[in-house]
Amino acid sequence: MRANFNVLIVDDVIENIQIAMTILKEESYNFSFSKTGEDALSLLQKNYFDLILLDIMMPGIDGYEVCRRIQDDPRISDIPVIFLTAKADTDSMAKGFEVGGVDYITKPFYADELLARVKTHIELYKAKKLLQDNNLSLQYKMKMQRARILTELESSQKDMIYILTELVESVSDETRKHIERVAEYSRLLAQHHKSLSKEDEETIFFASPLHDIGKMAISEELLKKSTPLSEEEFESIKTHTTVAHNYLKSGNRKIMQAADIIAHQHHEKWDGSGYPNALKGEQIHLYGRIVGLADVFDALTHKLVYKEAWSLEESISYIVEHSGSQFDPYLVEIFQENIDAFIEISKI
Repeated sequence: MRANFNVLIVDDVIENIQIAMTILKEESYNFSFSKTGEDALSLLQKNYFDLILLDIMMPGIDGYEVCRRIQDDPRISDIPVIFLTAKADTDSMAKGFEVGGVDYITKPFYADELLARVKTHIELYKAKKLLQDNNLSLQYKMKMQRARILTELESSQKDMIYILTELVESVSDETRKHIERVAEYSRLLAQHHKSLSKEDEETIFFASPLHDIGKMAISEELLKKSTPLSEEEFESIKTHTTVAHNYLKSGNRKIMQAADIIAHQHHEKWDGSGYPNALKGEQIHLYGRIVGLADVFDALTHKLVYKEAWSLEESISYIVEHSGSQFDPYLVEIFQENIDAFIEISKI
């Protein structure tokens, strides 16, 4: 065991302090001492100790009270306390352990006993501290490892989304620019929504490109048809939301879960007239409401296989006029307050 551990000796009789110090010098400890409980508590606030030798019967606050106060202070509560006393009755010993003492040495001191007990409790204390430090280090390593693994998983999800987005482009009228713009519109709406966090912004940005992933199950001929759809054909197109849900519902990572919600619900309408489940108002997940508005605005402002592009004025008017019917009114407010940013994104 290394030398120079710090020991605090508390006793109102200076001769007892001197005897203890004389015996313990054999191990080259560093000593501090106090003749009162009040002074001892003051020393403990200003210095570091590996062990406390504490007399019970002292003027002012006694050793039991000193030990109680030590136990109540989380900064020093784990320092081992060995009681020193001439009282060796069972009740006194029991009370000492009850208030937090780890051992009991009776006066007069026996050199070998005092040396052995002090050495044992210092070794135990240091072993305990080492275990605590190692445990904290292990917890930190595990936390960092988990964060790294989650980051790698998130990156893998993003790579997968990019690949799936390419597949959607290849079979439908969706373009890479449309998908990028919808993601940017969605992030902008999330950024200004009072209920969403920075993490929500990023999640919706990376999940929104999969909003039409279900179109992979629809025939290319139908998706690229330039003439009006029959009722039967439109019903077929509408299935892309439930198809997407079946693709994505088993995902257990946040981006895939968000993508499932968005793909399934982005055609629902605030008044309940949307599809596939005629959800109404806040029954529609906020992610679905956001991407629903972003998708419609981009579809209006850009040419598609079945329609010409509307003017910005016409497109903006449509969104505003359908507040409370097709779109969440609060999202329309955000849209109006940030219209310049929407217009800039529309130029991508």
